[in-house]
Amino acid sequence: MGPGHTIPDMPLVPAQDRPTVALTPVPEPEHGPLAEDEGPGPLYVVGDVHGYHDELREALAAEGLIDPKGNWAAGNARLWFLGDFTDRGPDGIGVIDLVMQLSAEAAAAGGYCKALMGNHELLLIGAKRFGDTPVNSGAGTASFQAAWLLNGGQRSDMERLEDHHLQWMSRLDAMAEEDGHLLVHSDTTAYLDYGDSIEAVNDTVTETLQRSDADECWDLFRKFTKRFAFRDEDSGPLAARELLDTYGGERIVHGHSPIPYLLGEVGSEDGEDGGTPAVEGPHVYADHLAVAMDGGVTMAGKLLVVQLPLAD
Repeated sequence: MGPGHTIPDMPLVPAQDRPTVALTPVPEPEHGPLAEDEGPGPLYVVGDVHGYHDELREALAAEGLIDPKGNWAAGNARLWFLGDFTDRGPDGIGVIDLVMQLSAEAAAAGGYCKALMGNHELLLIGAKRFGDTPVNSGAGTASFQAAWLLNGGQRSDMERLEDHHLQWMSRLDAMAEEDGHLLVHSDTTAYLDYGDSIEAVNDTVTETLQRSDADECWDLFRKFTKRFAFRDEDSGPLAARELLDTYGGERIVHGHSPIPYLLGEVGSEDGEDGGTPAVEGPHVYADHLAVAMDGGVTMAGKLLVVQLPLAD
């Protein structure tokens, strides 16, 4: 009985092993030692995109991160999006599709493209899941659907939103640390409400979305919508230091508040009551502890893609 069973099985083991043994060493001389010698590739961050797909492609191409066809062209570079892919601009789903595509292509090339959770991701998830279900807003009855429309929600995005987009958004991290940079979407200290480590905050946010409780998700959205924590001359650096002391890093890099709005050059996030703001690059402030990356593309500003660290 032994030979009857082992003889047919014997060829299968070498047959499976042979290509593995043959293929594994092939890339190592080319990529293995090189990757170790080179270390991680250059680090880039992207501010709020808000559906401006064409502008995003132009900005990424200008930094050599994608080729003319929109494919990853940056090898082992590291690229972080700071959230807010949809709403206000014309093609939020196109933006998400591009980020998802680049994530796969960058990983295959030895680099990576990752993204953080913005308040507009929470808003779109909520609008899709909960619609006009009433939530406790603290200022009377509200709903995700109403808030989404009020904050520039595009019906074409909702029509094109698919399950895989929702699943991808729902799993985004809220914060990360790279090369001494604490990456977050919002210029708020509300992250402290969700944990005392990056991992704890990310786990709490993911778990909150998985529970799918409308009021809980609304509270998360509202806290991520807070802004200007680092703007005040006296309290701003203290707030920034509190986040850095808790989560690590030497400098906060955030999106969320458009630089012209942060600087008081326009009176609203939409910039409707001001002229065309001039944004040349990121805004470093709070005793050099914070970097604002939302160039105000929704108010005719600039979609920022920059390499870190910045030269002060």
